[in-house]
Amino acid sequence: MKLATKLIHGGPTIDQQTGAIGIPIYQVSTYRQTSVDQFSKYDYARGDNPTREALEETIAVLEGGTRCLAFASGMAAISTTLMIFSPGDHLVVCDDVYGGAYRVLSTIFSRMGITSSFVDATSLAEIEAAIRPETKGIYLETPSNPLLKVTDLRGAADIAKRYGIITLVDNTFMTPYLQRPLELGCDIVLHSGTKFINGHSDLLCGFAVTDNSELGQRIRYIQNAFGTGLGPQDSFLTLRGVKTLKVRMDQSQLNTEKIVAWLKLHPRISVVHYPGLPEHPGHAIHNAQADGPGAVFSFELDSYETTKRLLENSHLAAFAVSLGGVESIISYPAKMSHASVPKEERERKGITDTLVRLSVGLEDPDDLIADLQQAIG
Repeated sequence: MKLATKLIHGGPTIDQQTGAIGIPIYQVSTYRQTSVDQFSKYDYARGDNPTREALEETIAVLEGGTRCLAFASGMAAISTTLMIFSPGDHLVVCDDVYGGAYRVLSTIFSRMGITSSFVDATSLAEIEAAIRPETKGIYLETPSNPLLKVTDLRGAADIAKRYGIITLVDNTFMTPYLQRPLELGCDIVLHSGTKFINGHSDLLCGFAVTDNSELGQRIRYIQNAFGTGLGPQDSFLTLRGVKTLKVRMDQSQLNTEKIVAWLKLHPRISVVHYPGLPEHPGHAIHNAQADGPGAVFSFELDSYETTKRLLENSHLAAFAVSLGGVESIISYPAKMSHASVPKEERERKGITDTLVRLSVGLEDPDDLIADLQQAIG
């Protein structure tokens, strides 16, 4: 079964009690038991809910995993999964990791004795050089947020296996439609399902997927203990949204390629970061491990004044946090996704005050280009 078909039929699609095409919303908190000696599978909704379970099975199939856990947000998925590590453990992390992940690693997990080294993950040599005797994991994003840097996932996973450590990959930008890190040898895939998987900017959700039963059980235990699972209403909406993932991603990619080609020629744009461009440093590696360049890119303008004018005068692309919706969203990493990263650290990573990130939606690309042109001036 090809992935386009799996999006529709990969998980539970028929309600076994009624024959309804679609799993209903089980909006309940608890379940009646009939035996003192043996409880049924469902006892309390913090642990299990049929609607959430249907979504988890669907995402597991799409990623090629055996276990998926659905969470109340992308950061809930990341933070809960990171709890599999213990005080004294060390992580190697890509240096321009999403700001929320940077914040939780540098200010919360560091207090718990779990330390991190941030490295340029485009270099496998730098990843390996950062590994210590106490290193237990490598945490990656590819393409990264917001500079769209590309990491060789096969190479990183091979390094991890040699040292007996696990590889975690945030696959939000690509989704399982375009990239499946488990197939490349990685151990855990993370998502902000808020973005492309749901695709409609109307809920928060996150996922952790693995093909390792022991890792899956550990994450599940922590999820249940912390109560970070996704609610039934949002599970239902995400099940609805994922069905159109292919058609949304296909069209958004086509729109993106046209807009990127136009921006490359604009006199006020100094550089465009997009793995679909042949001149992108990670172009060849990305093509070898993904099925498309995606619908998110970033670019740098000639001045802060031009950047401010673009952000404040864009009408079609909403100046907002987030990405991956049917509508285009233009973001300012320095004050949005990476606001929690200290200014000097942001600039060292290349996240400047003239960097803008654009998530391209389903509008007509000519209209988006015209809007960008008037906004830039």
